[in-house]
Amino acid sequence: MNTRVLLTGWFSFLHGEVTAGDLLAEASVRQALSEAAVAVETAWSPVFRPGALRLEAADPDRFSHLVFACGPVHSTPGPGAGPSPLLELHARFARCRRIAVGVSVTDPADPAVTGFHEVLARDTPGVPVASLDLSLHAPLPDRLPPLVGVILTEGQHEYGPRRLHAGVSKALTDWLGGSDAATVVLDTRLDSRDWRLPTRPEHLQAALVRLDAVVTTRLHGLVQALRAGTPVLAVDPVAGGAKVSAQAAALRWPALLPGERLRTADLDRLLAWCLSADGRAAAARHTAPPRGSELLTGLVREVLAHSGGDR
Repeated sequence: MNTRVLLTGWFSFLHGEVTAGDLLAEASVRQALSEAAVAVETAWSPVFRPGALRLEAADPDRFSHLVFACGPVHSTPGPGAGPSPLLELHARFARCRRIAVGVSVTDPADPAVTGFHEVLARDTPGVPVASLDLSLHAPLPDRLPPLVGVILTEGQHEYGPRRLHAGVSKALTDWLGGSDAATVVLDTRLDSRDWRLPTRPEHLQAALVRLDAVVTTRLHGLVQALRAGTPVLAVDPVAGGAKVSAQAAALRWPALLPGERLRTADLDRLLAWCLSADGRAAAARHTAPPRGSELLTGLVREVLAHSGGDR
């Protein structure tokens, strides 16, 4: 049989965890084998990559070797889990030469470990010097995707039957899940008791200024992002439009969509504009505090007009 490798990892199992390090390790191994003129195919979890080669569909008779890359090698099942998938892997691909590479070994006597013909570990008990993680050897990307902050709200029950929040949030998150953007979930709420939330406005500002764009259904998501000079794709989650639309009009900000009509083409178009030089320049015009405020002027006038008299 010609040499043909089935490349696997925790990313191959139906309920296995997939990490960024796993995928970079997979890329490193695949590149090294390809450069050595070795035929290689990767088995993927159908949950993570539907349509790709599934482990269950990989015929053991087609492969001379099985390589398991990255992650821990052990047979300890998780809470409520069945037998270790690694033991099943050894049994199913018993006729293949099985190699583990770039893995962590916690117990060298574990059958998940001893089931491999060769274990090229990144760390092993009793071995003082670890090997570099395989993810470090992955090819560098030609470009990085844009970093997009996401600020959504499920509240605002004061709008009653006009609320479209749940449907709008689902449409936006489904769209973002299929986009080539690195997303960061943010919140405009402050809380000194929860480390996941900012405790001061400056903490939120520190995150916003580092983003390429923001997608939001919150008024202050729109306002604070523009104050940071970051372009915003704003969606009004209230039927007929409410405060998000009103504030976008006051700011003369064009990247606004109504919650009733969210189309992928429109979302793609406005996000592309936000990420463009024109979008960045438009947002930069809002970084300086505006001159004067009719609201503050009216407040002062009202207070002074009714000061000094009997209460």
